[in-house]
Amino acid sequence: MEARSNTFLETEPVGKLMCRYAIPCVISLLVAALYNIVDQIFIANASYLGSYGNAANTVVFPLTVVALAIAVLIGDGCCAFVSICLGRDEKERAHRSIGNAIVLCLAASILLTAIYLIFQEPILTMFGGRVNAETFRYSKEYFFYISLGIPFYMFGQAMNPIIRSDGSPKFAMFSTLLGAVLNIILDPIFIFLFRWGMMGAAVATVIGQISTALLSVWYLCHMKAVSLQTDSFRLKGGLIKRFLILGLCSLLSQVSLVVSMAVVNNMIRKYGALDPIFGQDQYAQIPMAVVGIVMKFFQIVISISIGLAAGCIPIVGYNIGAGHKDRARRLFTHLLLSEAVIGAIAFFIVECFPQQLISIFGAANESVYYTDFAVRSFRIYLCMLILACINKGTFIYLQSLGKALASTLLSMVREVVFGVGSALILPLSFGLDGVLYSMPVSDLLTFVISSILIFCTYRELRT
Repeated sequence: MEARSNTFLETEPVGKLMCRYAIPCVISLLVAALYNIVDQIFIANASYLGSYGNAANTVVFPLTVVALAIAVLIGDGCCAFVSICLGRDEKERAHRSIGNAIVLCLAASILLTAIYLIFQEPILTMFGGRVNAETFRYSKEYFFYISLGIPFYMFGQAMNPIIRSDGSPKFAMFSTLLGAVLNIILDPIFIFLFRWGMMGAAVATVIGQISTALLSVWYLCHMKAVSLQTDSFRLKGGLIKRFLILGLCSLLSQVSLVVSMAVVNNMIRKYGALDPIFGQDQYAQIPMAVVGIVMKFFQIVISISIGLAAGCIPIVGYNIGAGHKDRARRLFTHLLLSEAVIGAIAFFIVECFPQQLISIFGAANESVYYTDFAVRSFRIYLCMLILACINKGTFIYLQSLGKALASTLLSMVREVVFGVGSALILPLSFGLDGVLYSMPVSDLLTFVISSILIFCTYRELRT
């Protein structure tokens, strides 16, 4: 009888396995986050773009998250399912699920690109792009070229977790890293040397995404634990349903984030217009640009948080499939402690060094109102980072256990019920600052529910 693949997942110490899988995953997600962040840094420091370009980047960012949401639905779901299949030595189902995931990703990415190109202006308006005429013009320019790269972006992001499930987290990291490095190299050339503006930032991003997609294609032809066949790409409804359910949490956590960002952007536009300073046309884009920057720092922190948890998915799935609940429980403890440490470090940085953080994004070229609002935003918006990291780790760990419903509901409650609700209600009493308070209030309320689920999970893994 043929030996099972990846048996080291049930024998090596869980702490060592977590480092082996989580660190490359963290780096991969950080690098993926850098695409948009690097664009924003170079845009902010280009005097001919400045806060208008920054605000445009903030408007378009949620729309890239929509693409990511669909990609992780397919990729994370397939990763969790493949890991469980390999733990049970069901290689036939593993290779078929990967082939089906590839076909779904390609079809979905082409459809999303067409929607973005056809309905560009109403979509940008929905996400707050009409804060002023200059911001809207930059938004349209940036969004057009970003839309052309959506198929490559989605394919690379969907294949990344699948490559990890095949036992190659370092290759998954390298493929994403190459694209980000290309983006970092090309951004200053296109923005400062060629002066291509928002188009230059977008084109640099798309070139990086193409390189990641091409490396992913190469790896799929050289997989280790399974081998793709022509029959792998024949769609099987039952199989697709199984792995999409496991990826549903990843989809909804991203989609609900998009809904939350859309509401926040529109509340910023609405209550910024009522502010005595930001109600003036020359300063109207500042709140949106600043909150976009704060969100980018949050994205860096949460990428580390997600990476720690997502890196555990193949380990947890394999051990649950092999019947080793005790190892899954120990890994959960390692994960929660790591999430708390990451959140504490990030909290210290945002509370002590907000001015230094905002200076990276071109504050020297802006008015004093820009810096003052940015410092206040960092300190208020991100004051519950520790709880945010623990919440996110809990969402994803539940997903790796196959608890798609609990994971999905918790994520939806955080982003839609608490996130959107507080963003709509708090500004009624606190104005523009109410938008900033919506983030910590949502994280605090979500942690109450997370604590209950953490306790229940530990109890279940002891049986």
